This record gives sequence, C-alpha cells and structure tokens, in this order.
Amino acid sequence: MAPHSTSPPPPSLSTTSAKPLIEPSLPQSEPCLSWWHQTTRAFPYLNANNDKPVPSSTKYLIIGSGISGALTAYTLVHDYNVPGDEIVILEAREAVSGASGRNAGHVRPDAFRGFQGYEALHGAEQALKIIANEKLVFEKIDAFVKQHEVPCDFHPTTTFDVCLTEEFAKYEKDSFDAYVRAGGDVSHIKYFEGEEARQRTRVSGAVAAYEWPAGSSHPAKLAQWLLSKSINRGVQLYTHCPAIETTSATPQLSSWATRTPRGTITSPKIIHCTNAYASILLPQLSSFLTPNKAQAHALIPDSAFSGANTLSSTMSLRYSIRHFYSLIQRQSDGTMILGVSRSNPELSASTKSEIVSFNDTAFNSEIVEDALRQFDKMLPPPAPSSKPTTHRHGESLAHAWTGIIGMTPDNTPLVGAIPELPGQYICAASTAMGWRGSGLVRRGWSS
Repeated sequence: MAPHSTSPPPPSLSTTSAKPLIEPSLPQSEPCLSWWHQTTRAFPYLNANNDKPVPSSTKYLIIGSGISGALTAYTLVHDYNVPGDEIVILEAREAVSGASGRNAGHVRPDAFRGFQGYEALHGAEQALKIIANEKLVFEKIDAFVKQHEVPCDFHPTTTFDVCLTEEFAKYEKDSFDAYVRAGGDVSHIKYFEGEEARQRTRVSGAVAAYEWPAGSSHPAKLAQWLLSKSINRGVQLYTHCPAIETTSATPQLSSWATRTPRGTITSPKIIHCTNAYASILLPQLSSFLTPNKAQAHALIPDSAFSGANTLSSTMSLRYSIRHFYSLIQRQSDGTMILGVSRSNPELSASTKSEIVSFNDTAFNSEIVEDALRQFDKMLPPPAPSSKPTTHRHGESLAHAWTGIIGMTPDNTPLVGAIPELPGQYICAASTAMGWRGSGLVRRGWSS
C-alpha cells in the first residue's frame, strides 16, 4: 500500500520506545452494541466462520473487518483482480465490531480548522495537503456510493462548525485566516455570525458558524456492503478469531506466521487494519498509538425536530477545540446521533480520566446526562409552544454506546508499508475518518 499522500511515513518501530499510556490489548470480548449494530443484526456474515480453523496459509492476510479492512479486500479483488480465495480477513469479534460500527455517522472533512496545528508540526505545504485530502475523501465516498448504489443511508449535505464562545470564534478565525494566507481553497466555505448564525444553525448560543459540504452515513452498512461484495468473490472472513501474535515464518522475513485461537496462518503480506488495537501485534507502536474512548447517543426527536423541522445539515458544536458535541440527523428515519467529547469542564475528573481506554463494554451515565442537558441548551425548539413539557414514551434517548478510536501525537494516520517488517502494512488512527466519518479512499498497491 502506498504511503498516505498527506502525512509522513509510519514512524520507525524501533524509535517508538517511550512508555505507553496504556498497555496494548485485544478487543474486549463482550462489547456493547452501538445503534448501528442494533440496526444491522441480520447481516448474514456477522459471525462468519466463527468456529472453523483458519487455513494454514494465504497470500494476503487482513487483520480487522472495519471499513479499512473491508475496503482493502474490496480493492484487491475488484480493482487489482486478486482472486478472492487468496485473501483472508481475521476479526476478533463479530464483523464490523470496532470503531467503524461505533462512530457518530459523520462523513465530515476538516475544511480549515486543523490547519494551524498541522502547519506547526509538518509545515504549510503538508498542512495544505492534509486539508485537501480530507475534502478528497468526502468526494470519493460520494462518488463511490453513487456509482455502486451502496445502501448505506449516505446523505450528502453541508455541515456547520458552530462557535459557542467568543474565544473559540477567534480560534476559528485565526485558523481560517492562516489557511487563506497559505493559499488554501475556501471557495466552498460560507461564514455567518451573530443572529444570522443562530438562525441558520438553530443553535441559540451560536457566536459564529462556518458551513461547507459534508455528509452522513450508516457506517456499519457501508463496511458490511464492502465485506459482502468481497466474500461473494471468494474472500474468507473469520470472526471471533483474534490475531494474537505475528512472528517471522522464515529467516529472510519473506513470510509471517500469525497465531490465532483456531490455528496459525502464514502469509507473505499482512495488512493491519485494527486501528487502536494495532499495538497488540506491533508493540513498538504502543507509545505512539493511543486508544481513546468516545461516546455517542441515538435520540428520537420530538416535534421540534420532526417532520418539516428535521435538521438537514450536520454540526460540530464547539465551546473549545477539545470541548465539543457532534450531531447528525438521519434523513431516512429522523434519528439524531449526538457525539460527546470528554473534555467538558462540567464532567467529573473520574469520567474525564476514562478517555484512555480499551473498554467499550458500557457507556457512562454522567456523559449521557451531560449530552441531554447540552442538547436542550444548544438546540431549543423553534418556538416555545412547539415543544411539550415532557417527552412522550419513545422520545428522547433511545441508546448510548462507546467506541475506541486510535490517536497519534500529530493527529495524522499511519497508512502504508512498515519499513522494518517487509510485507507488512498498516492503516490506523484515521480519526478524520473514524468518529468524523468514513475513510473511503483508494490507494495504490505494490505486489
């Protein structure tokens, strides 16, 4: 896999030896179900080959069945004509059980906000490429879904970055201005402030807002569609079969042996698509790749956000760069998905400390309470009389869940060959494509 065009190559595994924030771990065996999981229980390959031994060898071994792993298999089969029976996918739990099936449903590129941070770390030229690539990812998803008529509830629309404080409005303006000075394209971005921002977003406390093209989707349906198309071409998926250890099968490092609970499988090429869990097989990354626990909520709207009052745009509602809420409203059924950051000053210290974790077995009730309270505060009904004093049975919170995303110190993903491990590749920490959206972008392969 060719290195990601907008980020530096993966770090040398021999140089990432600092003490990890948390010891590497396999995925939890009994994770909670997300709303996306609840609505896709009929997927026929959900527990594919869950009791069968793995084959002794394969040409391509993909570890992880989320969007990265599913797209890798799909691309090999459909774009490079690799026979499906030469590809094996290992999944530690049921299919699409990780971050791809747990995010907040956004397909949301960063239009400019991250530019200053990227510039400080990578220089202006690379920072411009990172922002441009985010826009490209959205455009590729849009084109791919339309071309193949993928039934994943994809909704191209616009998104708002809503500034809820004067301080963050200044931060956004500084980022926007720096991006413009560096030559960044802002032709697709609209700006509103004051009362106009509040009217367009329906956010009562909006100080300013920026709007640009984005979308939303049912991420589990997208990954499952990719898996189905590959399995139908002969790709073998083994669920509930974690990869425990990978070692060299030959002195020349030309083949690798991966141990699982149901046998050892050798392969000349391994593609790590386990995101935050990658360091269990690549322990040298444990100090570089950090698991972050996020939480999201499915809300059934009352009349204030139903029917003609349904929100058409998605949002990032921000008090600061790290204290924010994300929101989409699904156009197919009206369900609202509200994501919450853990850098809320009103949350208890113990709740905020849970952010570095591999535990996706349960949600945090304090975060649920904060989410519902902030939703009512930020998005009051269009008119006082349009909102009932109490919710009817079936309205408001329908479900809450957690998921684990992988973070790197520079907030850019690891995509490409691992130099010290010939034949091994990685796709991890695609946070721009995890809880903000789905990273459907084709990249070249070397045989």
